[in-house]
Amino acid sequence: MSIDQTIFRKVLGNFATGITVVTGLIENKTPVGLTVNAFTSLSLSPPLVLFCLDKRTASIEAFDSEKFFALNMLNKDQQDLSVIFSTKVEDRFAKVEHTFWDTGVPILTGCLANLECKIEAIHDGGDHLIIVGLVGRLHQSDDGSPLLYFNGDYAQIK
Repeated sequence: MSIDQTIFRKVLGNFATGITVVTGLIENKTPVGLTVNAFTSLSLSPPLVLFCLDKRTASIEAFDSEKFFALNMLNKDQQDLSVIFSTKVEDRFAKVEHTFWDTGVPILTGCLANLECKIEAIHDGGDHLIIVGLVGRLHQSDDGSPLLYFNGDYAQIK
């Protein structure tokens, strides 16, 4: 049985997801980041998370094994960050508030939560890579509400 990709994508759009920005480093410690909604927790012990990344992603080399990344869970008022990190912008970090933790990977400020991770495993997943990270450090905001993606558009919890 063959499934039409357009229909498949539309059906999957009925599942609301949170929006994250995944950040990493490429050559010369140049920061990179991209908007990702294919993210989930994997294990409590050890603390593992995973995200999926299209194999055609321009900055894919930032997510090779033995490297680090950060997952920045966006707050409802951070739609602009989602757009910045999902479009072609020369320097995505130029006007974005961020800091650095232990690994030197950019951590976006004002997020619901931030996770700094070491890449533990990379698995093939069709046209995507499944990247598993061991959480080494985390931070959670005291308040806020998630920015969501649903049915091809941004959404918020009312």
